[in-house]
Amino acid sequence: MSIHVSRRQLLVGGAFALVGAAPRPSVERALAALERRAGGRLGVSIVDTGRGTTIGWRAHERFTQASSFKLSLAALILAEADRGRLVLTERLGWSAGDILPHSPVTTASAAMTLPIRELARAAVVTSDNTAANVLLRKIGGPARLTAFWRAGGDRVSRLDRYEPALNVTPPGTTLDTTTPAAMAATVARLVRGPVLRPASRALLTEWMVAANTGRHRLRAGFPADWYAGDKTGTGGGERRPIFVDLAFACPRGRAPLIVAAYFEPVRSASSESAEAVLAKVGRIAAGSFVAA
Repeated sequence: MSIHVSRRQLLVGGAFALVGAAPRPSVERALAALERRAGGRLGVSIVDTGRGTTIGWRAHERFTQASSFKLSLAALILAEADRGRLVLTERLGWSAGDILPHSPVTTASAAMTLPIRELARAAVVTSDNTAANVLLRKIGGPARLTAFWRAGGDRVSRLDRYEPALNVTPPGTTLDTTTPAAMAATVARLVRGPVLRPASRALLTEWMVAANTGRHRLRAGFPADWYAGDKTGTGGGERRPIFVDLAFACPRGRAPLIVAAYFEPVRSASSESAEAVLAKVGRIAAGSFVAA
């Protein structure tokens, strides 16, 4: 299903990053209180694309992207296909030595080849690591994805390495990082703006809806009858774990909320408790939309 966008909504959505209204203190307070209760560091940007308003907490601080970059990678693949520079039915191959942990789709391919379209879907829906690396190499590496962000107006996000190294940002560097505000703006452009042709935009959102890695994160906090999709990331290692979720969500027929959430828990936190924090972010975001 494609997200319906009117001409007025598209114009508003394209401009929100520049002229968004001031954040509502009550939502900021709720996010700050959640961070205090949970421990660690929480970064969030919530964009109401219909009204062009933004709300955030630590929205301009940098966080490791981990596998959440795969959403933009898939969008770049679709954009290249839209422009005739890639053929989605072309098959790409890999060797046994290329296969990484958490690669369910590529591991299941006995031929060790898949069409570009299936690799892009696997990168979003199952967060397949090998598929992501194969696609990155096809399009020119991490620097090419960074250039894609820059061309779209994102001056902050960067990708520097391949899986799995990109999951840990070395201390004192900004390798493979973004900010919640920058990524929320990018996601809004991908699911609503002119970056992709309508059919490709619909396909990207379809993959986000089908994604099976974020059911207990932001989407667990959205109302059950909302149309929603997401792309997760998990990384950071034992010293600085991070849990990421990028999502859109809305009642049917409404311009969506975009939520970019990054949570660095204390080292002793379990995955379940960290994901529960992101679910609470989803609930706060949905509440801000309903109350507005």
